Parts: sequence; C-alpha cells; structure tokens
Amino acid sequence: MAAIQDYDVAVIGGGPAGATAAATLARAGRSVLLLDRAGRIKPCGGAVPPRLIHDFDIPDHLLVARARGARIVSPRGRQVSMPIAGDGFVGMVDRDVFDEFLRARAASAGAVRLTGRHERIERAADGRTLVHYRAGEVRHTVAARAVIGADGAASAVARQMVPAAGAARRVFAYHEVIRAPAAGAAAAGWDGRRCDIYYDARVSPDFYAWIFPHGETASIGTGSAVKGFSLRRAVAALRDETGLGQAETIRAEGAPLPLKPLARWDDGVNVLLAGDAAGVVAPASGEGIYYAMLGGKLAGEAADAFCASGDARALREARRRFMAAHGMVFAVLGMMQDFWYASDRRRERFVAICGDADVQSITWQAYMEKALVRAKPAAHLRIFAKNIAHLTGLARA
Repeated sequence: MAAIQDYDVAVIGGGPAGATAAATLARAGRSVLLLDRAGRIKPCGGAVPPRLIHDFDIPDHLLVARARGARIVSPRGRQVSMPIAGDGFVGMVDRDVFDEFLRARAASAGAVRLTGRHERIERAADGRTLVHYRAGEVRHTVAARAVIGADGAASAVARQMVPAAGAARRVFAYHEVIRAPAAGAAAAGWDGRRCDIYYDARVSPDFYAWIFPHGETASIGTGSAVKGFSLRRAVAALRDETGLGQAETIRAEGAPLPLKPLARWDDGVNVLLAGDAAGVVAPASGEGIYYAMLGGKLAGEAADAFCASGDARALREARRRFMAAHGMVFAVLGMMQDFWYASDRRRERFVAICGDADVQSITWQAYMEKALVRAKPAAHLRIFAKNIAHLTGLARA
C-alpha cells in the first residue's frame, strides 16, 4: 500500500460543488484530488444570480446571456411579465463550459485532476481511507484523510457512507439545448433577453417547464416527480406550441434533482457531502448552481478544519452554516411548491399573484441577494392580504 498516492482530501465529482470545494482546499494549502467523470453535462437552465458572479469571481465571458426579466405563463395561457428593475439581470451560463472553467480553476489553485468513475470507499487496516475508482478498464486507488462526495443527486458516496442522511426528495429533469431563433423569427414571443416559465400540468403536473436564453442557443426543459409522465413528450409539445419545434437540437440531457437538503451531510468520521449529493437544490425554483457552489465552499472549509484538528465534529459545520443562512428560504420555497403547484387551479392563481408589483419586487430582490427580504413590512402585509384573497376565492384568478 506504500505506492498509493496520499491526499489530504479527495473530492469526488467535478460539478460546481466539487470544483469549488477543491479550489477552496487547494487555496488553503491542502493536497487535494478532484475526481470527475468525463462527458457528463447536467440538465440545467443555467441561471446564475449576480451574487454568485460577485462571490465566486465569475468572469463576464462565461455569461452567454443576461436575462432582464421573466414571462410567467399560466394553464389558461395568461402571461405575466416580470421585468427586473434597474440594471439587475439573471446571468446565463452553459454548463459544459462553466463547469470546465471551475475545474480548471481548481487545478490552477493546486488541485490534482483525474478523470474516472468512483466505485467505492474503503477504510483500510492501516487507518487510511481508500478511494477506489476506474479509468477506462483500469482500476486505481488513492488514499485521503477526508472525502467530499459531490457526485450528484444519486450520490454513490452518500449511499455507501452516509445512509443516515435518508432519501432525498426529487424531481427528474430533462432539457434540450437548441439553436436559438434569429432575431425576428416566428417563434411565439421568443425574446433572447427573457426567461419563460410555464406552470401547466400539460408540461409538468407538479413542477414547471422553462425556456431560457443562452445567446446562440436556448434551454427548453421540464421536471416532474410523477412516475409515467413523459418529460420528452412534454418538451416536444412545448417546442411545437412556441414555434421552436423545427429548431436544431444540439443535445439533450436528463437527471434527478433533489429538492430538500438531507438531514445529515457527514458520516461522523471523515466523509462529507456537498451540492446535489447533499440535496441543496431550491424547491419551487429548482435553482442549484449558487447553492452548490456555496455548499462546496463550506464543505471545503469544513474539511480543511477537520484536517487541522482531526475532530470529525468540524465536518458538521458545513450543513450548520448552510442551513443557518438558507434553511428558512428552502422551507418557504418547499411550502410554496407543495401548495401552489398542486393543481392547475392553484397554478392559475399563483401566476395571477406573480403579476403583483410587490411580489415582483420582493421576488427579484430575494433572488439577487439569495435571502428572504425582511425590510419591507408594508409590502409583506399587502402580499399576505392578496394571498388570503386568492386562497379564499375572493380574488379572481
């Protein structure tokens, strides 16, 4: 076993969470391995808020589009415009380019990149933790003092090492990346500066469908946890309905999305989860990139503290700090999804509420700042009253 390469931390998974964790650890002076599968791109609308761009120093060239607002479409075809005030925007990234940039940045900071498929973790008799992986037909082994599992919603690390975390609540997402229509093309209301979101059981019985601009391309997708619902047919129907059926399809991807943080992110010894593996995709919105990168940063800092102290309690800090900052946001979004997405009747009322100026202001502010907005009690009171009116049927959908 003397020939096995030793690292302070092995990070399994090279998406935004894993790459950010690896970069955080490398900058702290730790020896870190970043192990990632080749050729996998997660289905994702690619939306990133300004806070992510600022907090994680994302260069402008990675933003393929800047959406200046959204259009929300109800089951009956009601369209509500939600412009972003001032110079605010939603940044759009292509995940294949964006994720590779993050992995390359981690390598530049000192992380060792390897391509391979993680197979299992073993605790050896000499006290070392061994990570076994396969590259092509060849099996390899490395040793690490700590392991971060950032290997997605179906995390093999979580299944093997943190079974006490419980099963994640999930939807399955599917999208197609298409060639975007040229300016003035006859797609139904296509606007390369706007995100379109569809709340309609025909395209998602329990979530939503989207059309997001990506400059020269666009992402058209949907998600659902309903077994037997055809995501491919739903996307095809949405493309036909919006005049995008004949657009060139560049690629298609599908994957599960967790919608609730796991109850536990570490195994109490030396393994910690991050990103989708920890369940940090926001309910209702499905937003995951910012939360994955924040979770990766916190996991990297917790693993660094563990390496310094040898105290496994340091690993708990990643989840504690994340939930202290965003646990209430996830709880509120979860309640919103459970109630408003339950039927087309409720979706119709939800879209009507989205037309309210107070709702739009607070929604965009919360999105930009990644926090609940507490500083506008009068606006919150008005929103509460309007919600009650819709819930009781006093307001017209």
